[in-house]
Amino acid sequence: MELRQLRYLVTVVDTANFTRAAERLHLAQPGLSAQIRQLERELGQPLLHRGPRAVTPTEVGKAVLVHARAALAAAERITATVDEFTGLLRGHVRVGLISGAATDEYDVAAVLAAFHEDHPQVGISLTEDTSERMLAAVRAGELDIALVGLSGAALDPALGADIVLDTAVVAAVAADARRGESEIPLTALREEPLICLTPGTGIRGVLEYACAEAGFTPNVAFEAASPPVLLRLAAHGLGIAIVPQLTAKEEKAFGVRALPIVAPTLRGRLALVWRQDRPATPAAKVLLGQLRIAVRHR
Repeated sequence: MELRQLRYLVTVVDTANFTRAAERLHLAQPGLSAQIRQLERELGQPLLHRGPRAVTPTEVGKAVLVHARAALAAAERITATVDEFTGLLRGHVRVGLISGAATDEYDVAAVLAAFHEDHPQVGISLTEDTSERMLAAVRAGELDIALVGLSGAALDPALGADIVLDTAVVAAVAADARRGESEIPLTALREEPLICLTPGTGIRGVLEYACAEAGFTPNVAFEAASPPVLLRLAAHGLGIAIVPQLTAKEEKAFGVRALPIVAPTLRGRLALVWRQDRPATPAAKVLLGQLRIAVRHR
């Protein structure tokens, strides 16, 4: 029995699919299948049910998985301990960002460049995706750190989070619309055509979660990935744009008015998230610390 075989077994169970597991492990599927069958032969018991739609562990497999995960965690701790004594950082850190986050305000690129210069033996991969998918990737161990928008729903207790931005979510309307109104109740949006960010983004999640709590589904007429596009559509009277709080300069530039959403007020939160229920690699811990410092002092 080899440690890599245990890693293969855990990955197959976590993905419930040999093809996805092979992709994650950067292996050919036949080779992966052969390694799992070899492990089963050594143990003398089948570990997996190979169904037509999903791969699931047998009862023996479930029992073995507990020890396999513990063995892999112990191996990681051994490597981390040695690295801490030698002061060496190595390995690979996987970082996720919401679209448009790598700006001058959040100069993640500069942090990654400085980290790479100090620790050239650490590989870094960067993924840009929706908040929803990246939260799932952090939970699954596919990302080490992610900068995401939170929806307002309870965060998985396995995740740690550092809020780096907390702003009001507002309803932007054409500059000459809804005169005499200084705010808008959430329930007043029930029948209105809304202009929103795409599903899976933090602000969209905030809206959908609040509307679900109020007992209705938002009427989304237009979607776009960029807040400026939402504001231009609202300025032309095509609906109400749901966006982060605007400055007076932004309202004037886009030809809109921002009405606070009340009863309840909505907040958009940007956060760095990571798994806190298991030890991170030394490299991931160092990079997380540098990112937390950078975004707090933007």
